[in-house]
Amino acid sequence: MNGDMEDFLGDFEVTEPGNPYVPKPNAVLEKSFSFSVRIVNLYKWLFKNHKDILPIARQILRSGTSIGANAEEAVSAYSKKEFAAKLQISLKESRETDYWLRLLHTTGYLDNAMFNSLKDDNKELIRMLTTILKTTKQE
Repeated sequence: MNGDMEDFLGDFEVTEPGNPYVPKPNAVLEKSFSFSVRIVNLYKWLFKNHKDILPIARQILRSGTSIGANAEEAVSAYSKKEFAAKLQISLKESRETDYWLRLLHTTGYLDNAMFNSLKDDNKELIRMLTTILKTTKQE
C-alpha cells in the first residue's frame, strides 16, 4: 500500500471500543444540508401560498435538495474521478437552482429579502464546489 495509514483512512477515525465515531465537520455537506432545509421550507410556503406555480416549486425542490444529496454521495466515491463527477452534478444543480430563484424573484413570487438570502447561500455553495473541483483537478 502506498502512503501512510492517514492517507488510507482519510477522514475515518479509529476509536476505542465503546467510543462512537464522530466524523469531521465538512463545510460543503453542512452548508448544502442547511440550504436543502431552506428549499424544503420554500417549497412548503409556495405550495401553501402559490399553488399556481407548483411545477416550478417542484423543480426548485428537486434541484435545490439534489445539491446536498450529490455532495453526500461524493464523500463515498470509489475514485477521485467519481468524486469529481458527483460534485460536478452538485454544481450543475446549484446553477439550476439559481435559475429558478431568479425566475421566482423576477415574476414576483419571492420578495427581495427572501431572494437575496437564498441567492447568497446558493452563491456560497457554487463558490465552494467550484474551488473543490478546481483543487481536485489539480491533484
